[in-house]
Amino acid sequence: MMSRSAKLGGVLAAIALSFGAWAAVGSLGLAVSVAAAPTGLAARTFSLNESGNLHLTSKHGFTLNERGSASGTVRGTIYVHLKIVSTVRVTAEVNIYTGGGSISGDGTASYHKGEATASFSGSMSIARGSGSYADAHGQGLSFSGTIARSNDAVTVHVSGRAAT
Repeated sequence: MMSRSAKLGGVLAAIALSFGAWAAVGSLGLAVSVAAAPTGLAARTFSLNESGNLHLTSKHGFTLNERGSASGTVRGTIYVHLKIVSTVRVTAEVNIYTGGGSISGDGTASYHKGEATASFSGSMSIARGSGSYADAHGQGLSFSGTIARSNDAVTVHVSGRAAT
């Protein structure tokens, strides 16, 4: 018959051995699960082919703040903050709000000033999204449009592929 201290020592040794084995298996399992775990759901790609006829909501210096309806593959309200940064270049922040989320991006384009209208053409990157467009991203989308010089109304067209 074993003494009480021998039994206790055996139990403690078994616990220590079990803990050591658990730690080794646990760390191995963790390493395997981290290495094998997917980094997220597969990206869902979608096409954007949006057009909007916007009207001026405010003007601050060389920045035109515009709002209108987006029509195309994603329908909703489109806001454009178009900044004329030089006689040949514009930048823009574009936000499209739908019932299921939003898509936001930044564009840069060449700018050509005519008598009645000015036009711009360049590219845009999708930087973020929310709702059904959470984690939206994309680069090299086409970004173009016109500005009516009489009332600063803007037409805009955005097209290309993005992913969530």
